[in-house]
Order: sequence, then structure tokens, then C-alpha cells
Amino acid sequence: MNGSSAADAETNDREPVAKNSVVRGSTGEVFRVFLKLGITSFGGPIAHLGYFRDELVVRRRWIDEAGYADLVALCQFLPGPASSQVGFSLGILRGNGLLGGLAAWFAFTMPSALILFAFAKGAAAFTGPVAESFLHGLKLVAVAVVAQAIWGMARTLTPDRARAGIALAAVAIVVLFVGSFGQIAAIALGACAGLWLCQGEAAPASGQLDFPVTRLGGGIALALFAALLLIAPAVATATGSQGLALFNAFYRSGALVFGGGHVVLPLLQAQVVTPGWVTNEAFLAGYGLAQAMPGPLFTFAAYLGAAMGPLPNGLAGAAVALVALLLPGMLLVYGMLPFWDALRTRPAAQAAMRGTNAAVVGILGAALYNPVWTSAVLTPRDFALALGGFLLLTVWKMPPWIVVALLATAGTLSGFA
Repeated sequence: MNGSSAADAETNDREPVAKNSVVRGSTGEVFRVFLKLGITSFGGPIAHLGYFRDELVVRRRWIDEAGYADLVALCQFLPGPASSQVGFSLGILRGNGLLGGLAAWFAFTMPSALILFAFAKGAAAFTGPVAESFLHGLKLVAVAVVAQAIWGMARTLTPDRARAGIALAAVAIVVLFVGSFGQIAAIALGACAGLWLCQGEAAPASGQLDFPVTRLGGGIALALFAALLLIAPAVATATGSQGLALFNAFYRSGALVFGGGHVVLPLLQAQVVTPGWVTNEAFLAGYGLAQAMPGPLFTFAAYLGAAMGPLPNGLAGAAVALVALLLPGMLLVYGMLPFWDALRTRPAAQAAMRGTNAAVVGILGAALYNPVWTSAVLTPRDFALALGGFLLLTVWKMPPWIVVALLATAGTLSGFA
């Protein structure tokens, strides 16, 4: 009987998503799936989107390709960690509300946060040729995963000349205008081009995007985001509380950053190194360790909070810093979900989203080259390993965690060659 139930559950995980239908799961299911992703998703935010697509779009079919791309586009528009926002939103969708979103966030974030907390006072130990080779192997994993994601999304989201052209234009924009401005401009121009080039017969919005978030709940989240951003600095200054100053520094960094984990690092450096809370040497050592971690790079905040000189530090500092850095992005995406879901059912919005989705493919394509490819593929051996990982994912359909283990091991062994 138990075996039958397990088989039925697995079948439900993989059953096709019907248009305009919503198949809810349990909070426990969301937690288990995202815990697996939190342990195995190496390679940074762009690679995380590839892992999510493989596990939740292709394998479990929680959402369809177009709906997933729509969600990615929304999170690319907003400040904060895009991959964490996508995961949080998918947890809300599958887990039937905020509890599901929190389960996804906690499971995806905690593995790397706990490891970085443990390393906070021993970062210097993770150095040397073996550590560098291991880290290089994880970078090769990112090449394979991102390439697989682009390959699959391009076939679905750029099926004609118009959308392929939008994707190529997005690549050019991101290359010419480095940083978050280029990404936002590419998405905005993709939406405008979609209105012009991608008009078609109105169709029901595809994908499982009937988010169980009310407009009132969304409005409260947006109001709370603004209140914390505007009021926290004044309260921290008036009270002189180091704990509030710590919260404010990390919250402001998370609220004002576009482009994900790597972009937030200069902001964090200014917030914690300039006032002397963390030494520059400790900051850079922690950053190097964070590159080797699965899950979101924003969990670097746990390391910084634990390594602080002034109190609160240790476990309390890690918790404050981690929550403060991730909270604004979660409030923003939760607040936008009910309004965006209604907007996307309109014909003009559908045309704009076709263009936006094509632009997302272009943005991912540019990211595959820089920083993913340029930081990982340095020798012909690196190219062979990355290509092998890509073929294992696309041809042999091997689970990403196995590819992570194989390439990390290969990268480590190559350091002795």
C-alpha cells in the first residue's frame, strides 16, 4: 500500500500541466524538492535557473516553459536575488501560499548558509591548489548547466525569426552595457519589440501562474518593503543600536541591487569593510568560499554576519544579516505577483511577454559567455569537461547532482595533472 502511494505521488509530480489549471502540492513536498536543489545547485544565479528548469519544468512539470520564462522575466525586473525570488514564487505556487514560499526559501538557502557560517572563523583553511581545483570544477558545472538551459529555452521561446532577432538584440545590449542596466534595458526593449513584432491571436495565458496571493496581501508586502527601506535608517541612527545598523546595512544592499549575487558584493564591501566591521582580507576570503557553495550567493551574508567584530556577531549576526539581505527581494516579488498575473492575461501583455521571454534567452546567452564561460573554460581540457557535462545533461538526461559530482571530481584531479 505504501509503495502504491509513493508511486502515485511520483506520478503526480510528473503529470502534464494543463493550461489554466493549478495542481497544488504540499509544503513538505516543496521543502524536500528545494532542499535537494539547495544542496546540488552550484554555479551562481544563472546556473540556478537552469537547475530549476530541469527539476521543476522538465522533470516535475510544476509549470510550463513559457510560464517559467515569464516568472524569470518578472524577477529579472526586480531588485534582489533573481534565482531565490523564482524559487520563492514557485514555492508559493506549488505549496498553496506563503508557507510554501517560505519552505522553498528556507530549504534552498540554509545548506550554503550553514556551511558559510561554519567557515566564518576558519576561511583561511580553504586555500591551496586542491581547493582552487575543486572550485574550478564547480565553475565547469555552471557552464554545462547554463548551456543546457539556453538550449532548451531557445527551442521553445525563440521559434521564429522575430523572437530570434529579439534574443540576438538582447545579447548585443547586454554586451554593450555591462551590469544591471544592460539587463533591465534588454528586457524593457524586448517587451517593446514584442508589442510590435509578436502580436498574434489572443490565447489563454499558459503555465501554472494562478498564484494564491491576494491584492491586499501584495499591497501589504510592497508597503512593508518601502517602510523598512525608509524608516530603518532613521531608527538605527536615533537609537544607536548596532543590531539595527547591521539590519539596515544589509537590507539597503538587498533592496537596491539589480543583477543578483555578484553585483551585491561591492555594496556589501562598502557597508561592512569601510566602517571596520569586517577586515578586507576576511571579506575576500569569505567571497572565495562562497563561490564553492551551492545555493544563492546571497548566503555570503551569513558569513559576514558571523565574522563581524562588533556585536551582534556569531549566530545572531549571521541570522540578522542573512534575513535582512534576502527580505527586500522576497517582499517585492510577493507584492508584485497578484498584479502581474492579472496583467499577463491581456493580449498586449502576452505580446510583450513573448518579446520579453526572447530577451531572457539572449540575456542567458550573454551570461553563458561572460562570466560563466570566461571564468571557467581556460584550457582545451576545460572545454572537453564542460562539453561532456552538457552532453550528460542533454543527451543522457543525467541528474544535475551527478554531473556536479563528476565535474567537481574531475576538476580536483586535474589540479594534480
